[in-house]
Amino acid sequence: MDVGVIKIAEDSDFQFFRRMIDNHDEWDLNYSRDDTKVWTKSVPGIEFKMVKLVTVFQDVSPSVMYDVLHDPEYRRVWDTHMIEAHDIGYLNPNNDIGYYAMSCPVPLKNRDFVLQRSWLDMGSEQIIMNHSVNHKDYKEKPNYVRGISYITGYIVRPAGDSGCFVGYASQTDPKGTLPSWMVNKVTTIFAPKVLKVLQKASQGYPVWKANNNPSFKPWFFPEQIAAPRITAEDCGAVVAVRKTAPELVPKSKSDQQQSLSNPNNSKDAESCSSDDPTPFSCVPGIRFSLKFFSKSRKKSKKQDDSIADDSCKQASESKGKHQKGKG
Repeated sequence: MDVGVIKIAEDSDFQFFRRMIDNHDEWDLNYSRDDTKVWTKSVPGIEFKMVKLVTVFQDVSPSVMYDVLHDPEYRRVWDTHMIEAHDIGYLNPNNDIGYYAMSCPVPLKNRDFVLQRSWLDMGSEQIIMNHSVNHKDYKEKPNYVRGISYITGYIVRPAGDSGCFVGYASQTDPKGTLPSWMVNKVTTIFAPKVLKVLQKASQGYPVWKANNNPSFKPWFFPEQIAAPRITAEDCGAVVAVRKTAPELVPKSKSDQQQSLSNPNNSKDAESCSSDDPTPFSCVPGIRFSLKFFSKSRKKSKKQDDSIADDSCKQASESKGKHQKGKG
């Protein structure tokens, strides 16, 4: 599924994501503890690395995890950084287009995304994945930075008697002026903590759902879908027809720019002088990790300032050497 391309997800698309989770060739293992592992991988043409996480939750069933990842009403309960989220419309019962806006710590600008989401429930395995697209009614906003999800998704499987295996993979560009090396570094450090947030949210879901519209599950019951039906033309794109497995990203930077071309390319007021060394918080799917960054800043602001200053100093020295070498 390429950025900016609208298409009904096919079996090959889901197989592609499944292989991404299960095949660790050319991935660098950055973290391993108990059942949790984190890998990263560089992809040509994109500065931001892919991140992949797998874990096992012994106290969360696959059905509960799948519902938590889908339920838009419960998202408002546990995703404390969500400003706005709603369905724009649906292509078919398993593919929709949605809008998501999230808050970022000051002085970072808030982020928003327009995403096509596709999902598949095979009983013994569920997959949810998304990628960035356009929509004629959702242009870039002045006070937001429009992020790009090249690919983001989850895979859920049974584990043990009543637990579940969760695989997550994402490659996202938060845009703005956030240094890619900083995003890549912080992503690896905080990724395991993100899983704990998801686990806690899942543990509280059965009780919450029993008291909040328990029969509302449009991801299971298409007749409950309230969003309008839309076409690829509404999103300024053409449905792609594939004969081979999809590529992760367009082959060239020019292809990427064409797929998400916009004359009002938003710029960010943030820089490495920010007192918040947490650009990774703007990545969709793991955006709720902001709470850890906020707590860390409150407990050790002096240390955070020192980290930010050191980061800027290193970036400045590196830039100076580069310019000197060019001269």
